[in-house]
Amino acid sequence: MVLLWNRHRTSGALLSLCLVAALPVAARAAEPPADHPLFAKDRLVAWCIVPFDASRRGPEERAAMLKGLGLTRLAYDWRDEHIPTFEREIQALQAQGIEFFAYWCPAADGEAYRSMMALIEKYHLHPQLWVIAPAAEAGTPEERVAVNARTLLPYVAEAKRLGCCLALYNHGGWSGEPENMVAMVQWLRRESGSDAVGIVYNFHHGHEHLGRFPAAFAQMLPYLTCVNLNGMTIGGEKILPVGQGQEDRRVLEMIRDSGYRGPIGILDHRVELDAEESLRQNLTGLQRLLTEMGDSAAAATYSPPER
Repeated sequence: MVLLWNRHRTSGALLSLCLVAALPVAARAAEPPADHPLFAKDRLVAWCIVPFDASRRGPEERAAMLKGLGLTRLAYDWRDEHIPTFEREIQALQAQGIEFFAYWCPAADGEAYRSMMALIEKYHLHPQLWVIAPAAEAGTPEERVAVNARTLLPYVAEAKRLGCCLALYNHGGWSGEPENMVAMVQWLRRESGSDAVGIVYNFHHGHEHLGRFPAAFAQMLPYLTCVNLNGMTIGGEKILPVGQGQEDRRVLEMIRDSGYRGPIGILDHRVELDAEESLRQNLTGLQRLLTEMGDSAAAATYSPPER
């Protein structure tokens, strides 16, 4: 596959306005001002660090680790074994001043969903709720969008009630294609009457999309609530730290030039590695790339964390 990078730049100011208008208050209230460096460290969100941590930290150890790295936001993924410690996770993060930024949300009314929704309400939290949309077959493309989006309407209603934003999470397949995610978000907003629906885009699940960028990214832009980075090499490994992929600088430049001004995620997702080391690799790679890009304001926020 050949990566085609379109250098045509859409007006950043216009797209920034679209982004701000699209996001519900709960998703954007804590965001820095638009002129704050896009890739500044205080915009970063730690992702995929719970079940993928080789050190198998508990809630208190994890929160302390994030604090030590100077990271202030966690997007919380989990497995069934973590359900009993959901409340401890929230309490540990609050004790360290870490924002419970997002919850990887099952599209099923089971124990994990009910438990976390109750805690979100109890602690007056407003995280993004990241959900993988279903991908059932249907007669026409339009019918398929409607069939799959309709199953998420109860979760949109619950997100709205709690002051949260439901964000579709790309995880491969039909429901992870940018065009289908956009169509489902538009359907859900129209049918629910709520703008508390968006897209969180994961580059580690989007290697096959690179050849359609930046056009596909621009299509998602008005609905993006978070962008999760990854090292990107065409035909390379699925998971790489930022800075170790051949296309990483181009990806960062594309995001910057698009006008996106929302949160930026960095991930672990490597069971063989300690999550702290994995996050450090991402921070080091980001700082180097930002320096190469001439973004000294953002690079300056990455003072090396003390070991």
